[in-house]
Amino acid sequence: MTQSNRDPIKVGVLFSASGVTAPIESSQQRATIFATEEINAAGGIDGRELQLILCDTESRPARYAELMNEMIAGAQTRVIVGCYMSSTRKAVLPILERHNALLLYPTLYEGFECSRNVIYTGAAPNQNSLPLAGYMLKHHGKRVFMVGSDYIYPYEANRVMSDLIFENGGEKLEEIYLPLNADYPSYQEVVKKIVAAEPDFIYSTVVGMGMAHLYRAYAEAGLDPCKCPIATLSTTETEFTAMGADLGEGHITSAPYFQSVDTAVNRDVITRFKRRFGDEVVTDMCWEAAYFQMHLLADAMRRTGNADPDALLHTLPGMELDAPQGRVRIDEQNHHTYLRPRIGRLNRHGQFDIIHEAPNWVRADPFVISYSLDEADTTQAKTEEASE
Repeated sequence: MTQSNRDPIKVGVLFSASGVTAPIESSQQRATIFATEEINAAGGIDGRELQLILCDTESRPARYAELMNEMIAGAQTRVIVGCYMSSTRKAVLPILERHNALLLYPTLYEGFECSRNVIYTGAAPNQNSLPLAGYMLKHHGKRVFMVGSDYIYPYEANRVMSDLIFENGGEKLEEIYLPLNADYPSYQEVVKKIVAAEPDFIYSTVVGMGMAHLYRAYAEAGLDPCKCPIATLSTTETEFTAMGADLGEGHITSAPYFQSVDTAVNRDVITRFKRRFGDEVVTDMCWEAAYFQMHLLADAMRRTGNADPDALLHTLPGMELDAPQGRVRIDEQNHHTYLRPRIGRLNRHGQFDIIHEAPNWVRADPFVISYSLDEADTTQAKTEEASE
């Protein structure tokens, strides 16, 4: 083995340690570090260590693009993991495609994209929006109030949800967007409108620090999650731990993974993760995608014998792994991931009780070409919801 073949294999990491989405991106970074430590402890890539190039992207799309350019121009790496908000992914896409680099993207998103240079390991709309719509419209009602953050993902996610609501005889009472840095009084004003509108449920695409503002304003207004819950795709154990489970109890999230998922792999991974980072840390859907994608990447590198993006892009599609959520697979045609949809309701301990889940994994349909809410709600009941 030559010296060059003994050198570490570098992987760029684009997550934020500061800014509005730092809490959830820090969770993704911890998962990336943890998985990398596991890979290296098991011998790395044929004896070569994975070396992470960690950067603080500051929750600013321009910073993601700047750092990716620096990595590629400086010949550090063309294999990158990261990005959270869709605006950050969109900022780096032209750079990825221009330089034939590879991004593994571990975040749920709005769909309507399929880049050859991206492996999407977070949920697509048919893996979270459709199950959530089917469940909420059936069990809570059809009068919906929508509130989101002012950037790409909430607009597109709300467009999909609006179509589902209208096509199933529902009513969208109002659709409001707030800046990512909106203050607490701004959310209080939104909640006043919610109180006046009396919806059956609230569909939130708020991200970052705004999540805590929304749930706090909701609780302060005396609203009852049993009568009018907040339903979301993006509020996880990490955000609820930060804001307090008392603010989130009774509210609903749709995701392929919750820390409470009862699989042998999940139980084992959580035990080792808490041993490494402490009992106070929690896992979440974005954490899980960041974790399992590193193991998929390492397996692909072992198969190809190198870290060339082109070789990896020919190897990753079709690969499978037993992830904490269950078996996952990278689709050969659209580079998205087969995932298992679930719906959870937060309990007083800051964990989700899984109230519905798909009986098996679901192939991603990023363009929502074919769907049925009847099929989306044909899931296994896990709690008292089965009797409704």
